[in-house]
Parts: sequence; C-alpha cells; structure tokens
Amino acid sequence: MSQRENEFGQPIGPDVENWKPATVPDHTPMQGHYCRIDPLKPAHAKTLFAAFSEGDNNGLWTYMPIGPFATLEDFQSWLVPACQGTDPHFYALTERRTGMAIGIASYLRITPQFGVTEVGNIAFSPRLQKSRIATEAMFLLMQNAFNTLGNRRYEWKCDALNAPSRRAAQRFGFSYDGLFKQALVYKGRNRDTAWYSILDKDWPAIEQGFKLWLEPENFTENGNQKQRLADLIAVQKNRP
Repeated sequence: MSQRENEFGQPIGPDVENWKPATVPDHTPMQGHYCRIDPLKPAHAKTLFAAFSEGDNNGLWTYMPIGPFATLEDFQSWLVPACQGTDPHFYALTERRTGMAIGIASYLRITPQFGVTEVGNIAFSPRLQKSRIATEAMFLLMQNAFNTLGNRRYEWKCDALNAPSRRAAQRFGFSYDGLFKQALVYKGRNRDTAWYSILDKDWPAIEQGFKLWLEPENFTENGNQKQRLADLIAVQKNRP
C-alpha cells in the first residue's frame, strides 16, 4: 500500500473514522467469576495490609514507586490520599469467594482525548499471585478500558529489569513497543522503562483468548490450567 500524502507531499497517517474521545473511568465496580474490582477506599486498608503481609512477600515493593510499609499506619498514610485521586485512579482487587481485598491496581496517564490509558501500580499479594483471580482482574480492567470507556490503546510500562512484570505483559497479550532509557528516577534509582501496549484492533482476539482461558472447563480438579493463556490468544490472533 502506498503512503498517503497531504497536499504538500508530506506523509500523513490514516483518518480515524467516527472518532470520539474515550470516557474517563468512574467508580463503577467490575465483576467477574472469581474477582470483583472496586474503587479503592480507606476501608480496604486493613484487609489489604494483612494480605500484603502474608507469606513470602519479599521483593513485592522493589519495582513499585511506593512501599514497603512497615505498619498499617504507614500503609494508611499512602492509601487514604490515593483513594481521592483521579489519575492514578486506584482499585481494590477483591476475591469474590471471601469478599477480601487482596491486591491493588490503577488506571493512570489517562488521556481520553487520544483514547489512551495505562494500567499500573499493580501489587498482587501472595494470595493473589499466579491465580485465576489475578488474571481475571487484569482482563476486567482491559475489557472496561476498551469496551466501556472506548480507548484505542491500552498501555503497560515497567522497569526494564522487572522480569516478572515483562513476562506478565507478554502473557496478557501486550506487544513490546520499545525501551525508554533513563525515563524515571524512583527510590533513588534509575529506571529504564519497557513499554508494552494492546491496540483496539487486536483487542477482540485477546478478549476471546481470555474468555476461553477463564472457562471452568480449562482447569483440572486441582486448579491447574489445561491450555495456556498466551497460546489461546495466539490461536485467536491467527484466525483468518
């Protein structure tokens, strides 16, 4: 396909037909089979702090701009102001079976005029890590960003040295966009930032892959997955 040009002979991008800005996130909860996502509130502090303090949580806060928190009071001093912000827009990730908040995540760098939103500030407690709840939480946030809010681009960014976060981005269907060197300074350290994204044109295949992975039939009696999420997404993307 030849490059489109304007009247001055300069290359320009394609028109975005019927474009209208995305919607700003609101406080509507999101609910799945295993997870519920609620706007973060001060009342979540005790259960979240208890969840973050369980088991082996060494390294949980290494790549986060916040934490670690030595006491509940320390955690509350961060959480209460965070609840009042609109960018980042924080959520509590709640296990439906118990009704307990066991993780946090947020939308940030929210730019509805361009249809772009980032997901970040993701902290999974030991109970939430590598669980169906965690995967469904990420799916519900994606689904809301595209299907409800009307975004064109959904971003994931992380410290380039954070290997688990980079693997998670790829597992969830994000594509690698590149490396921004010396992008941030946090906790007194340099951060080279790895950028990942999902575009609206790829979202239908990724959405279907998530739905298939989350089906109860995809898990054994012991809770082990039968088909990997990345494989299911790849199959959907390769459909004619």
